[in-house]
Amino acid sequence: MNARARTLIAAALVLGIASGPTVAHAAPAPASASASASASATAGVAAAPVFTAPPDAVALRKALAGVGARSGEATAALVRVGGTSGGWRGSAGVADLRTGRGPIEDARFRAGSVTKTFTAAVVLQLAAEGRVDLDRPVQRYLPGLLPAGRGGFEPVSVRQLLNYTSGIPAGEGPGDSFEEQYAHRFDVVDPHTLIATAAAKGPEFRPGEKQHYLNIDYTILAVLIEKLTGTSYEQALSDRVLRPLGLRDTSIPARTQNRIPGPHHHGYQAVARPGGGTSLVDVTDWNSSSNWAAGDLISTTADLEKFTVALFSGKVVPKAQLEEMFTVPEVADFESGEEAVHTAGMKRFVLPDGTVAYGKTGSRYGYSTVIGGTRDLSRTLVYSVNSTDAKGADMNKVAFAIVTAAFTRPAATPGA
Repeated sequence: MNARARTLIAAALVLGIASGPTVAHAAPAPASASASASASATAGVAAAPVFTAPPDAVALRKALAGVGARSGEATAALVRVGGTSGGWRGSAGVADLRTGRGPIEDARFRAGSVTKTFTAAVVLQLAAEGRVDLDRPVQRYLPGLLPAGRGGFEPVSVRQLLNYTSGIPAGEGPGDSFEEQYAHRFDVVDPHTLIATAAAKGPEFRPGEKQHYLNIDYTILAVLIEKLTGTSYEQALSDRVLRPLGLRDTSIPARTQNRIPGPHHHGYQAVARPGGGTSLVDVTDWNSSSNWAAGDLISTTADLEKFTVALFSGKVVPKAQLEEMFTVPEVADFESGEEAVHTAGMKRFVLPDGTVAYGKTGSRYGYSTVIGGTRDLSRTLVYSVNSTDAKGADMNKVAFAIVTAAFTRPAATPGA
């Protein structure tokens, strides 16, 4: 996801464009979604929850209107809004344009960079166990990974990998355009080769000076996880997060796996026709090994909601280390020059009314995903939108409207 699209996510919290049959129903808040005390609570008195009214069902249904085979924005969408203030679930569109089958509530999908939140959780667990020091250079744990010396890399701490302030550039890939990447969609990429191509470029900036949101940091973190645990990244994630939380429909594909297992929504990319207009290319089958621990996760909205609630509640990462996921480094963004917004595995969103939310976006061709909510868990949101331009410069209008509907609080009644 490019910088402009990531920036638009913040605007989406207050602006929306409503655009098909929609299936929706109100849902009770998850049983485990008890609100934790706010950091701003004073003298042991918990702050009032950010959201007290249930989500706006009318606005959410409107956000999904028009999703489907004829939509220019999204062929399908799955939404779960939860939290202690109440819940709502909805789905719309078609799972497969060829068969016309309707949406599948428990459909699996590619979650993209939401994977980073899971990877960060494992690293922070290891930190809590004393198996890794976040302030220690990763070169101490993985000697020879980053060349030193003149023009080489200074010590890069594990924390700087987690919050994208390492200064390590992106690895080499087939290209940025859809056509270039589609032509190589079944390539199997070795993460060590990817790291080597990044390291060969030398640093973009000194560690800790700026923030540059790139996959390479989390590719290195996965190699670190393997070194510290003595097992594969996939096994460590399963043992430490997926199995303990009962996330049975969540997985990291095998290195050579191209297909999404089980019931799933097909993803499509709109491609320009030579004579004008666009056609939809099925991009469901794709090898994501180049993304690995930074963007290879396959999951469901139910599993991601369960994970989000457990994470924010301190049931995945101990609360002392969990603070890393709610802490933004005080540096500028490498591309925009604006204040950094990314934390260890998540991102901070500030609504115009001052409300702060945390979460993670993810995009693979054909799939756009979001997890997140307010820190007190009074409102959470998970969605999977089958965007027809998931990596485009502008945020998908359906996703835009969903986020708006989920996080906009009702206006105060005059005189109240």
